[in-house]
Amino acid sequence: MASNSHSCSDFYGASPYRSREGLSTRPTAGSDEIQLRIDPMHGDLDDEITSLRKQVRQLRNVAQEIESEAKFQNDFISQLQMTLIKAQAGVKNNMRKLNRSFIREGSNHVMHVVLFALLCFFLVYLWSKFSRR
Repeated sequence: MASNSHSCSDFYGASPYRSREGLSTRPTAGSDEIQLRIDPMHGDLDDEITSLRKQVRQLRNVAQEIESEAKFQNDFISQLQMTLIKAQAGVKNNMRKLNRSFIREGSNHVMHVVLFALLCFFLVYLWSKFSRR
């Protein structure tokens, strides 16, 4: 649509409210309403409407694809979160078991070290007693 400084009435003389696309409007008597009449000579409007409908359909399809992809990704994230929660619970249980085992075995190790030290002390004592003779 080219814009000109001329008014629509300059182009179409008889109908002052006529547009370039084949639409004409006229005010109704005593009302703020406008009547719209489509000129049948300009069949381009049907093509434009059909084209717009196709574009709207395509946009709707794209929106539906985006929605289904978003749902898929949300489900995937939910499953990933559940897996992570289970893994954290497993690690926590294993750490608890390991700590209990370490405490139990650690006290036994200390007792073994003390008994070994006493045995060594006793052996050194006996060796020193018998070596002086």
